[in-house]
Amino acid sequence: MSTTTPPLSAFARGLTAETAFDVLAVAKRLKAGGKDVIELQIGDSPYPSSSSATRAGKAAIDAGQTRYAPSLGLPEFRETIARTVRAEFGIPAAAENVVVAPGAKPFEQFFCELFLEPGDAVLVFQPAFPTYEPNITRRGARPVYVPLRQEDQFRPGLAAIERFVESDPKAKAIFLNSPHNPTGGVATRDDLKAIADLVRGTAIAVFSDEPYCHMVWAGRHHSLLAEPGMFDHAIAAFTFSKSYSMSGWRLGYGVTSARYADLIGKMINTDLSCTPPFVQLAGMAALEHDAAERDATMAKFRAKVELLVGELGKVDGVTVLMPAGTFYVFPHVEPICRRLGITSHGLAMYLLEGADDRRGVACLGGECFGEAGRGFLRFSCAEPDDRLVEAVKFLADAVTRADRVRAYLDANSKYRLGPA
Repeated sequence: MSTTTPPLSAFARGLTAETAFDVLAVAKRLKAGGKDVIELQIGDSPYPSSSSATRAGKAAIDAGQTRYAPSLGLPEFRETIARTVRAEFGIPAAAENVVVAPGAKPFEQFFCELFLEPGDAVLVFQPAFPTYEPNITRRGARPVYVPLRQEDQFRPGLAAIERFVESDPKAKAIFLNSPHNPTGGVATRDDLKAIADLVRGTAIAVFSDEPYCHMVWAGRHHSLLAEPGMFDHAIAAFTFSKSYSMSGWRLGYGVTSARYADLIGKMINTDLSCTPPFVQLAGMAALEHDAAERDATMAKFRAKVELLVGELGKVDGVTVLMPAGTFYVFPHVEPICRRLGITSHGLAMYLLEGADDRRGVACLGGECFGEAGRGFLRFSCAEPDDRLVEAVKFLADAVTRADRVRAYLDANSKYRLGPA
């Protein structure tokens, strides 16, 4: 019998994934073994799905809404979405501008399939959401990374966009994420107006990733699509996972020109068929009835973020900003890493695995989001308030245990910090 097997593609051999899920698996394994783990590694809500959504989803299943649906989404749901984004974000959308998918993440792939050819250049601000790169490289395109900086409140640099648009001969697309995961930075209305001015009239397409649109802690959310002419240049992606605590329902939508929406509908048709209709009806109920409940939940998230920032600010060697949005806190911990000789993701894994035999804290090292994230940690706020306080106290104590750090690095040399 032949032992020859089909060779894997170059894309499959080099495929990377979202590290948060890898750390989640380690945390769950340790918890199953009896370890008390404070889980701050993954961006999931600790709150129940909004009440109208839950009732409507159950009722839809009971009513037999379990068959195929149109690939673009249910017409009544698309109209509800268009009405909502017009009212909330000033996006001049009609139903024809809306397409529904299982979450916001699929729109990364659809955007790349819609616009990118091999060799095209894509500007990505880094730290960056980890699934951007594999979706870009799947098309044979080339990510061009530009760092976001803490001293600039992690806002996208307009000069970098201008240089990219004007000087890269293969410039084709920009990935824009605001509010930003993992840093919590938020592009201002003036930032977005300037970006629109740079893009308008060019051949540049923009993927505007906006899952945290209801988690803006100063002012309100602004969308690139509210700027004139952007429907022909951009796709904005939204999700129900954060605002309505519906991550497991897998429901999101994109807003763009009618032409692009129709083409994405064809992609869904050939790839996913459709988004389940009972899930769409749950989302429609959330938009129609759960705004007050959503806003109350967002206020709880804001209080958690403020608590975590305040506690981290007390730890020697930590520099932390109040994020302008999201439920992540992204502290700079490079002085601690240098002192201990450990990478920032090594520090995160040490807190989970090595600092104590009975307790651990799960978070992510900033390099999980690219080279520009080195020296940072990302904490989500998806635990009760007392556990957030305990997590920071654990961090402050764990970094003083030099013997345990040495032992952890001896067993995990890949986390040793190299020379500056």
